[in-house]
Amino acid sequence: MSTGRSVVIRSLAPSMAALVVVVAASGCGVESDTAAGAAPTSGSASAAIACGGSGQLLGAGSTAQGNAVDLWRTEFESACPSVTVNYGGGGSGAGVQQFNSGKVAFAGTDAALSPAEVDASKQVCAGGRGIDLPMVGGLISIVFNVAGVDRLVLDGPTAAKIFDSQITTWNDPAVVALNPGAGLPDAPIQALHRGDDSGTTANLTAYLAAASNGVWGYPAGKAWVARGGQSANGSAGVSAQVKQVDNSIGYVELSFAETNNLKSAAISTGAAEPVEANAANAATTLAKAQITGTDGDLALNLDYAVKDENAYPLVLVTYEVVCDKGNKASTLPALKSFLTYTSSDAGQQAIAPIGYVPLPEALTSKVRTAVSGLA
Repeated sequence: MSTGRSVVIRSLAPSMAALVVVVAASGCGVESDTAAGAAPTSGSASAAIACGGSGQLLGAGSTAQGNAVDLWRTEFESACPSVTVNYGGGGSGAGVQQFNSGKVAFAGTDAALSPAEVDASKQVCAGGRGIDLPMVGGLISIVFNVAGVDRLVLDGPTAAKIFDSQITTWNDPAVVALNPGAGLPDAPIQALHRGDDSGTTANLTAYLAAASNGVWGYPAGKAWVARGGQSANGSAGVSAQVKQVDNSIGYVELSFAETNNLKSAAISTGAAEPVEANAANAATTLAKAQITGTDGDLALNLDYAVKDENAYPLVLVTYEVVCDKGNKASTLPALKSFLTYTSSDAGQQAIAPIGYVPLPEALTSKVRTAVSGLA
C-alpha cells in the first residue's frame, strides 16, 4: 500500500491505543522454531509474539510500509525488549541496495527482486539468495488537493496523461467528462512524483501501462521517467507536498493519505461504478494475486487491469527481502521471530486500522513456512 527517514511512531499516536487492543485481544499464539525455550516477556503483544534473539535487527527500504513497520516494531520490542528493530526508509531501491551490500538483515520493497538483484544477493547470502516474502498489503491512492472538489474520478488513460504532462489543466475535457458537475477549475495541474527509486512508483507505472490503452509509453519501473511534474522523496514527502500545494496531484500508499487527511481519487475500471480507494476494495484485488516466484520465493502477479466489481486496481504488496540461506547467525533468531509475528494473523490485523490490507491467510501461512526455514 508508501522517505529518507527513520519511521516516526509519534505520527500514529491517535491509533495506537486501539491497535494495542487488537493485538492483545487476538488470542493468537505464534510459533517460531527459533523461539524454542524463549519465553515472551510481559506486554500488550506477548500473547502473539514468541521472542527469539537479541541485539539490533536492521532493515531499510520501502516507505509505503513505514507506518506498518513502525507499529510492528513497537509491539515487538514491548514483548521482546532484548531486540531493537531499526527500520530506515529511503525507498525500495535504496533498501535492496543496502541489503545486497550486507548492511541490513532485511529490505522492504514494493517491487519483487529483479533477476539482476537476485544475482547480486548471492554475494551476501552465503550458499543462498535473496527471496521475496509478501508482508504488507496495501493500495496506492492517487491523492489530490483541488479547492472545492471533494470527489475525483480518474481512469487509466486520463491518469496517464496527467502524470505524463499531456493533460495540464484541471478543466481539461477528459477530466471533466469523468467528473460532470464537479466544478473543476481552470487551473494548472501540479503533478508530483517520487524522486527516489520507489516500488510505489513501480506499481503505479505498472498500472498505467496495463490500464491506459497504450497512452502510457514507458516501461514500469522504480525510477520516474515520464515528462514534467515535480519530485519529492518518499511517501511522506509526496504527501506533504500535495497537502501544501494547491491544485496538486500525486500518489502515495493509503496509510499516508489517511494520516495526512488527503482525498483519494476513485478509479473507473470498466466496472459498473468507479471504485473507491479503500482497503475492502483492494482486498478484492489482492485475493486474486498468484504466486509466480519459485524455489521459496513468493513474488506475486497482480492484476492491475482488473475490471471486477469493487476491485480497486492500484494495489501493492510490500515484500521483505531476506536470504533463504546465509543469514547472519547473530541476527537470524530475531529476524525469524519478528517476521513470524508480522506475518501472523495478529500482526496482519494490527495494521488494518491504519490503512493497510491484511493479506489472505492462504498466503501468509506460506510466508510463515518460508520464515521458519530461513537459515
